[in-house]
Amino acid sequence: MPGDTTPLRIVGLEEHFVTTAVLDAGHALNPAGRDLAFIPASQGETSRLLLDVADGRLSVMDATGLDVAVLSLTTPGLQNLSAADAVRLQTGTNDTLAETVRSKPDRFQGLAALATQSGKGAATELRRAVAELGLDGAMLFGRTGGKNLDHPDFWPIFETAEALRVPLHLHPQSPPAAVRDAYYAGFGAAVSDGFATHGVGWHYDSGVQFLRLVLAGVFDRFPDLQVVIGHWGELVLFYLERIEHLAAMAGLELSMGQYVRRNLYVTPSGMRSERYLRWATEVIGADRIMFATDYPFEETSRDGARAFLEGADIPESDRELIAHGNWERLREGIVR
Repeated sequence: MPGDTTPLRIVGLEEHFVTTAVLDAGHALNPAGRDLAFIPASQGETSRLLLDVADGRLSVMDATGLDVAVLSLTTPGLQNLSAADAVRLQTGTNDTLAETVRSKPDRFQGLAALATQSGKGAATELRRAVAELGLDGAMLFGRTGGKNLDHPDFWPIFETAEALRVPLHLHPQSPPAAVRDAYYAGFGAAVSDGFATHGVGWHYDSGVQFLRLVLAGVFDRFPDLQVVIGHWGELVLFYLERIEHLAAMAGLELSMGQYVRRNLYVTPSGMRSERYLRWATEVIGADRIMFATDYPFEETSRDGARAFLEGADIPESDRELIAHGNWERLREGIVR
């Protein structure tokens, strides 16, 4: 605003980390049972950056202009592990995350990791993470084993999230092996894997999981539940008019667009596109958009976050909502 010299406060909602214990458990898995996302998260510079939640992380945040990072366990989460390992690691991961947040409460916040092999157990851990550890919701990764996220076994998580008034962030997950073989294979390994993950497969998979929640009636049963998805809505916003009729076919209470505008928030996940920003604002509204850099998987070290948000051709009121206002409003409503 003219004459206003107060720097824009920027909160990033998808800022990943990992622990050595989670990496060790992933390395111990049979390679056939690993998610495609595990390798890039567990090797080289990316792994080093994910493990660093101290000075190195803060320096990158300063460089890109991020005031607060909402930390979450990196993909593929705990879903590929045995139930026993997942339960053990969710406790340790969330304790570690809470300690990190307490060490720099002005710079870090957190979304809990959940062992969704047991929906009831995950719901209990979500309550502990929010009420005792001070975390602000949870990061989910779609399917657990052969069960999609709308399976009734997971409804205790939704019930608890609604009661606590915390958001559930739905992160992309690699498509099942059969889907990868049918739709994304046939090229070199790097191309096929990229095609199935960050190219397009992740985004279809995550968007489908959200739509399954709608069509299964999750948001009729839990009308105050709030879900966050990245990458400007994981294709859902771009096909909203096309899929509008599905809600009526499923006998739901509202239209598909009404569920999207009532129960969904979207973030850019580091995709700094003004075209997508304008589209998302038109489709879902600025009060349903939050910011995220998808650290460390997108470049965030050259003033990218601040330059994008401050330079975007949007009303100042929208800029404030997207940069921090919507997230802070959500946090203020959490029941601890």
